[in-house]
Amino acid sequence: MKLNELRDNPGATKSKKRIGRGPGSGKGKMGGRGIKGQKSRSGVAINGYEGGQMPLYQRLPKRGFNVPNPKKYAVINIGLIQKFADAGKLDIKADIDEDALIASGLVRRKLDGVRVLAKGEISSAVKLHVTGASKGAVEAIEKAGGSVTITAAAADEASAE
Repeated sequence: MKLNELRDNPGATKSKKRIGRGPGSGKGKMGGRGIKGQKSRSGVAINGYEGGQMPLYQRLPKRGFNVPNPKKYAVINIGLIQKFADAGKLDIKADIDEDALIASGLVRRKLDGVRVLAKGEISSAVKLHVTGASKGAVEAIEKAGGSVTITAAAADEASAE
């Protein structure tokens, strides 16, 4: 077998229907669009239009609420903190704050703050100062002999109430 003898199996590929290429093509003249009318013209997009009847998307009730200015937190897992501590990128003897996490490369930017989640295992006793932490993360860190201090988020929530 040579490269110039390579072929697809018979019937494996099918050429696409060429619309509007004469009567012999089976889709000539008006190209399957019918005679006149809005849908026979180019540039028509009438999805969701129901001939003047109230469209379905307007008949259904609105649900939910979008917060106009939600807080975006940089999220890190305790497993990653342990991994960076083992690699020597984080100094676990000193207090670890958000700036230390950025300097180590664990967090790219802190956005509205850093939030710690409980995915993974932690065995080092770390002292964290972050904007937020899940209950599971706090329990896991305290179980390993560390501590979590939640800073700005608590103050924001207190002022909101």
